[in-house]
Amino acid sequence: MPKSKRDRTVTLSKTKKKGREHKEIIVNGIREAVEKHTSVYVFSFENMRNIKFKEFRNQFRHNGRFFLGSNKVMQVALGRSASDEIRPGIFKVSKLLHGDAGLLVTDMPKEEVESLFNAYEDSDFSRTGSTAVEMVELKEGPLEQFTHEMEPFLRKQGMPVRLNKGTVELLSDFVVCEEGKPLSPESSRILRLLGIKLATFKLNLVCRWSPNDFELYREGLDLSDVET
Repeated sequence: MPKSKRDRTVTLSKTKKKGREHKEIIVNGIREAVEKHTSVYVFSFENMRNIKFKEFRNQFRHNGRFFLGSNKVMQVALGRSASDEIRPGIFKVSKLLHGDAGLLVTDMPKEEVESLFNAYEDSDFSRTGSTAVEMVELKEGPLEQFTHEMEPFLRKQGMPVRLNKGTVELLSDFVVCEEGKPLSPESSRILRLLGIKLATFKLNLVCRWSPNDFELYREGLDLSDVET
C-alpha cells in the first residue's frame, strides 16, 4: 500500500517558533556590529519587496550589516535609555525604531550612504490589501490588450465584459480601484494584467548615530523627541 502522507516524520526543530535563543542571537549580532562599525542608521521602508531589498543590501555587503525584525528586540540590543545603552547616546536610535523600520550598521562614509538611500526607488505591482494611491478606471469599449481567451477570467474578476467579433468588450465604465481604499484580490489581479504598478518600494533614512554626533533626517522630528 502507498505510504500515507499523514505518516510523514516531522522534525520538531522546524515547527518551533523563534524563541529566546533566536532573540539573543539577534541582540548579540547587533551589539557586535555596533562595536565593529562607526555609524548606525535607522531607516523606514514602504512596500517592502524581499528580492529588491536583497539587491539594495548587496551594495553594503563588504562594509555594513542590515537588521530587520522585532523593533523591541533591536531596542533591547542598543539600550532603551541612557542607563542601559551600549554606546554613549545610542539610546536615541532606539527611540526611533517603530513601525516598518530597520537598522544599518556600517563604516561607509555618510555622504555615500545618503546617496544610495536617496537614489533608490523601485515600482512594483500592488498587493491585495494595500492602499490604492490613485484611481484606475476603464472606459466602456473594446479592450484590445486582452485576448479573447481571457474573457471568462475577466468576468470572474467582476468586469462586465463580452466577446464582440473576437474582441473583448467592456460593456460599461469599470472602476478597478479607488484612491485611498484597500485593493481587493480582483483589483490586484486586474492591475497586474494591465501592467499598472502602483506600489513604490522606498527606503527612507530616519537618523544616524556615530560616537561624535547624532543626526535626524525625517522632517517633523526634533532632538527633544529622542533625548528623554
